[in-house]
Amino acid sequence: MARFPRSALTALVLCGGLLGPVASPARGEVCAVDDTDREVCLAAPARRIAALSPGATELVYAAGAGERVVAVVAYSDYPPEAREVASVGSHTRVDLERLVALRPELVIGWVTGNPAEQLERIEALGVPVFYIEPRSFEGVASAIERLARLAGTRVAGDAEAERFRQGMAALAERYAEAAPVPVFYQVWDEPLMTINDDHLIGQVLNLCGGVNVFGDLERLVPRLDEEAVLAADPEAILAGGMGEENRDWLTHWERYPELTAVDRDNLFFVPPSLIQRPTPRLLEGSRLFCEKLDRARERRGEQGS
Repeated sequence: MARFPRSALTALVLCGGLLGPVASPARGEVCAVDDTDREVCLAAPARRIAALSPGATELVYAAGAGERVVAVVAYSDYPPEAREVASVGSHTRVDLERLVALRPELVIGWVTGNPAEQLERIEALGVPVFYIEPRSFEGVASAIERLARLAGTRVAGDAEAERFRQGMAALAERYAEAAPVPVFYQVWDEPLMTINDDHLIGQVLNLCGGVNVFGDLERLVPRLDEEAVLAADPEAILAGGMGEENRDWLTHWERYPELTAVDRDNLFFVPPSLIQRPTPRLLEGSRLFCEKLDRARERRGEQGS
């Protein structure tokens, strides 16, 4: 287990910049275990937090610690106030000099999204890094709770985590006996990519009574060709597209009228930010998924009328 005191960054030189000390108030220590199974401890709840992915930013705000966020990265666009926070680069390349100049007391890193060498360098400078990457519904709720613990905002964070848990549980109960719908979910267009059943989006499909036609593939995000989709002949196709309102990926499939999904007009758009980030907004995205599959079930009756 790794334990990181919230010590001062004293006389550290980074890219030619001399950094001064960071004050460390004498209050109770707080600890949490991150998604790499390391215990991260702070001398006191973090008052200055850097979130190095859009998903991490959303989770920190969900934990009730939005006012403590002093640094984000590109595409951290939710909630809207996150757009006003200083950006320190992208999730793949952080400007370390600018980050450290903002004097964070805690950095939230993404397990597979941020370059390991950059996060290791941040830790070497004495700044604790808490790694997250939820891969299940419970993982989302737990991440909120753990971030709230480190930020000292447990009342708000625990309430949001419970709201999310109850919402997902209600969907699971409602769709437990739903008629299965074979589904293809398109996560990217070039190359054509989908998700398997282990992926969080795959878990949402299963929750709603969907049957992922590529769910058994080994990779979390497999690459495909159009012939594979045509052979699978899904009853519904769901996609997010390149933007919150861009349906071009679905339009592409209309050239194949022999597909059941096309024949029944089961080409459904879901805003990608609601389903492709493991944050509380996944609840809203899941509700949309379930509604789309309900529409596909209704159209079965229309076909027989």
